[in-house]
Amino acid sequence: MCPPGTVGQVRAACAHDSAHDSSHNHISRRALLSAGGVAAVASLLPGKAANAANAAQQNGHLQDLTYIFSPTFPVATGPAPTRSTLFTIEEDGFYAQQWSFWEHTATHLDAPGHFIPGGRLAPQLDPSELMFVPAAVVDISARAARNPDSKVEVADLRGYERRYGRIPDRALVIMNSGWQSRVNDPDSFLGRDSSGNLHYPGFSADAAEFLLEHRHIGGVAVDTISIDAAASNGAPVHHMVLGADLYALENLANLAQIPCSGAQLFIGVVPWEQGSGGPCRVVAQL
Repeated sequence: MCPPGTVGQVRAACAHDSAHDSSHNHISRRALLSAGGVAAVASLLPGKAANAANAAQQNGHLQDLTYIFSPTFPVATGPAPTRSTLFTIEEDGFYAQQWSFWEHTATHLDAPGHFIPGGRLAPQLDPSELMFVPAAVVDISARAARNPDSKVEVADLRGYERRYGRIPDRALVIMNSGWQSRVNDPDSFLGRDSSGNLHYPGFSADAAEFLLEHRHIGGVAVDTISIDAAASNGAPVHHMVLGADLYALENLANLAQIPCSGAQLFIGVVPWEQGSGGPCRVVAQL
């Protein structure tokens, strides 16, 4: 929200900036992600997250895993987003929009309190849970192309570990079902059939149970609208994962652009007051 007098101040600032070279005041995003920047962030993190941050200094290739937030992004529950222009540079000296959307739209995070009474909400998530998170990407895209009701099963997790080693502590275990190819067609992305029923992949309850009981994960994530497959009844994976005080990510993009093992994730979510989660920016460092 802009305070009274902003329009005049912005116009004055624009006039001032046009007469001065502002390049000396610009802080490079590349510099912030350099070894020195990573080390500075690492010094603020506890334990394993700090160790992961130090290791991340060795390379710096980044891959965005976030969809552009758009009014046309497919939604299965809740209202579609809307936006309008409130201010324009021509009329007001600055540009700004007004959005209306529910918290679980596009690429977003589910906090424990999304399903669990008394569970932690977005402001209560610790930054150490969201930074330098190991990514374990389980690819079921070939099977999902044949059967949209496919699920990540325990056999997939064991197969992943035979190839890439044990799922790391703190890892976000991610399903790559290849669903991104459908995102520009809402009915296809939701798997809506002629009867209006939805079909899309997710985790099985058995896989979630295996991860929670036998591995020390940070959460799970998917490239579909739900960590529970559409064919599941009662959202068991939501209740299990969020009930374990972990978080989940849904609608991730560009999973084919990151390795199945070795990447680290940075997850930015606004600490909305009483937020059950919310749209987030997810970036992988390779």
